[in-house]
Amino acid sequence: MRRIVFIDYIRVIACFLVMLVHAAENFYAAEAASGLAGSVSMLANEANRFWVAFYDGFLGRVSVPLFMIVSAFLLVPLKPGQTMTQFYRRRFLRILPPMLAFMLIYTFLPLAWGGMTWEQSLADLKRLPFNFPSMAGHLWFMYPLISLYLIIPIVSPWLEKASAREERIFLGLFVVSTFIPWIHRFITAEVWGECFWNGFGALWYCSGFLGYLVLAHYIHYHLNWTRSRKLIVGLICFIVGAAFTGWSFWYKGVPGQMIDTPALEWAWEFCTPNVLLATSGIFLVFSCIGKAQTPRLIAALSKYSFGMYLMHLLFLAPIASWIIGGSPASPAIPVWLAVPAIAVLTYICCAVTTSLLSRVPGSKWIIGC
Repeated sequence: MRRIVFIDYIRVIACFLVMLVHAAENFYAAEAASGLAGSVSMLANEANRFWVAFYDGFLGRVSVPLFMIVSAFLLVPLKPGQTMTQFYRRRFLRILPPMLAFMLIYTFLPLAWGGMTWEQSLADLKRLPFNFPSMAGHLWFMYPLISLYLIIPIVSPWLEKASAREERIFLGLFVVSTFIPWIHRFITAEVWGECFWNGFGALWYCSGFLGYLVLAHYIHYHLNWTRSRKLIVGLICFIVGAAFTGWSFWYKGVPGQMIDTPALEWAWEFCTPNVLLATSGIFLVFSCIGKAQTPRLIAALSKYSFGMYLMHLLFLAPIASWIIGGSPASPAIPVWLAVPAIAVLTYICCAVTTSLLSRVPGSKWIIGC
């Protein structure tokens, strides 16, 4: 596949942003042993409140939907003559073996340093057919990605034939669906046909990451803006969407008080209007990169990004523990520096490890490259 330069840059940056998000979570997690946010959160002070809102909300929330858009941008529509079976075989052979390998790693490896008990490990093993292990919360992303891959051959024929106007109609419905999480939270728990015997509302099939898939196709094939227009509109969209995302956390966070994490992260779901706006904007900004060839380092990091994502919690947790020193209120270095420091050190460790592993025969079954 021909390299698309700006896509390589997005992969590199989005991978780092995932680590930045998880680095920031250590400063409001109240109960999770891994340092990641659990069901209950607490901010120690105003500094943590502001910097978590900035790093995790303003900068980091676009990371996951960026990966979704990149996948759709590269894979939709299917190549001429490619069948559903061929598509599934190619995509799932790339992601499922590494996913399963790291599920087992996160299930058993923490036993080596006393990070979990045998009882917890065996419980995680029984859970694997149904969900990710308890020490690998970041692997939730793999299931929506699998879902996206499953739907691509189904929607691909429509996207090949759909006009720009028809795609805009779908995207309009998708935009409306992004308000549903707020309607659920602030107005009613059941909307447009939802009830205790039916969880599938009127816009169910126009919602979720499928919307990002169609958005990627629309930008790729129908958005014929000039570079300057993409840059200006993209920057505005990103700043407005990201600012709201960061503010929403800061607004709800009260230092020293325990708060349910979903209430604190009320505008942080990936299919909400603000995250959609910020993601669309930053994608347009990246698309303005005019380099003819991807620099060697960026190309390598882009290639390694999947493996780096899979393994990063193995490095992030001990690095965060070392820098935080057991006190999120007063870490070894100020929180404004601690969060990016944790992310940068984790990124370097993952890049080096993945690079070394890539030289081992059969490494693609573990790190995907």
